[in-house]
Amino acid sequence: MTSVGDYSTDRTNGHSNIFRHEKCDAYLLIHLETVLGEGFRTFLYFLGLAYCFIGLSAITARFFRSMESVVKHSRTIETIDPLTNMIIVKNEKVWNYTIADITLLAFGTSFPQISLATIDALRNIGEKYAGGLGPGTLVGSAAFDLFPIHAVCVMVPKAGELKKISDIGVWLVELFWSFWAYIWLYIILEVWTPNVVTLWESILTVLQFGLLLIHAYAQDKRWPYLSLPLERVERPEEWVPAEAAKYRPLDKVQVTTGHFYQNLAVEDVIESSTPLSDNIIPEASDSLSIWKHQFVDALMLESAESRKLDNLYLRVARIFWQSLLLPWKFLFAFVPPYQIAHGWIAFIFSLIFISGIAYVVTKLTDLISCVTGINPYVIAFTALASGTSWPDLVASKIAAERQLTADSAIANITCSNSVNIYIGIGVPWLIDTLYNYIAYKEPLRIDNAEGLSFSLLVFFSTSVACIGVLVLRRLTIGAELGGPRLWAWVTCIFFMLLWLIFIVLSSLRVSGVI
Repeated sequence: MTSVGDYSTDRTNGHSNIFRHEKCDAYLLIHLETVLGEGFRTFLYFLGLAYCFIGLSAITARFFRSMESVVKHSRTIETIDPLTNMIIVKNEKVWNYTIADITLLAFGTSFPQISLATIDALRNIGEKYAGGLGPGTLVGSAAFDLFPIHAVCVMVPKAGELKKISDIGVWLVELFWSFWAYIWLYIILEVWTPNVVTLWESILTVLQFGLLLIHAYAQDKRWPYLSLPLERVERPEEWVPAEAAKYRPLDKVQVTTGHFYQNLAVEDVIESSTPLSDNIIPEASDSLSIWKHQFVDALMLESAESRKLDNLYLRVARIFWQSLLLPWKFLFAFVPPYQIAHGWIAFIFSLIFISGIAYVVTKLTDLISCVTGINPYVIAFTALASGTSWPDLVASKIAAERQLTADSAIANITCSNSVNIYIGIGVPWLIDTLYNYIAYKEPLRIDNAEGLSFSLLVFFSTSVACIGVLVLRRLTIGAELGGPRLWAWVTCIFFMLLWLIFIVLSSLRVSGVI
């Protein structure tokens, strides 16, 4: 397939037009696609792109469940009381909440962007110019994370309900490294080595992710000299609050074909839209039964809740939506239950599926750019960034709904932006700069570095306004999320306007219009 780098940019002036008029001979599955009209091909590819984004949304729910299981894991610690010489047994969490937010949550939900950027780098290896999809998507994703996801999370709590960050110190550390990531990227592109990236710059970019982890952990543990002297409200013992379980009397427990069934909450076994035997769910230890139920659930188009709806149109709409989801649900049913190995296997499998979808998204984006002639950076800033950031949105929304504080919902946003630069751009650039250093003894050149740098400046300016509003909300109503409905709506609309400003200005700049 023709690479986007072959036709995306006129390197003589550093810009490319929004549209061009060349016939596209690339295709996704069969050569017959090239016979179709450009308008119809564009429609089909955008449709495929949207369907991939639906798949990303579906796998994110399973990913989040597996991550919860990983974070909830605890180990038994035995100590001896020095006064009584008696053994004291207590359970201790394996994962630190701050590290879990940065690594499992932020890294996991940013995996579509990281995968896409890495795939783009591998396809471009050996070229003296870096691919445009990766950096453009990651900067666009940062804007989507900061503005639309904050806008959604502000609206999640019920009217009047307040959810605030319990550890301001950790948030400030994460925020610092998030801002510094984009300042660092600007320094590379415009100050230190304009328009090129060297091997050492790539290495330093990746290493800064480790510094973020160390600094955030030091702040969480309040290490002397490395932490801010700020008080904090302790987060709840559980990463997510316990959910109310639906039980049936013990005499209703059934035994079928040698398997025992007990009454567990539906949510604690599977993200199921279809109850099994009146909410009787396989015992957690019976992993094969749970896994089998995932496939049964994937093939069901209507749940008991949907059958109770009086509105026929709404019921039909739900069945239609479940029909669209059915192929994805069946595919993701192959992800092992998160009850196995404390969720690690399901976590890894979820990331593998996310990578596969990201690869298809990369191909479709290439084709859209090829057929329409739209600048790849424009597609990366808009459709691609929004679609690959969908897991970030879903994860932050779930965290805002289920957790008692705003820490994880907001940490996922700020830390995802850090991960996007230190890992999402750092690793792909490291791959290409290392190859170029060995093969050509030359650095990696950046297509349209001026346009990308301009986007960084716009992002930085609008992000200051976004953070300022969050601080203002904390000082006035006492929380970053929720509050009076009117102010939540005002905040939501303001954040969306900031996102539109970033999209419009960045797209016009990389296209050479301004």
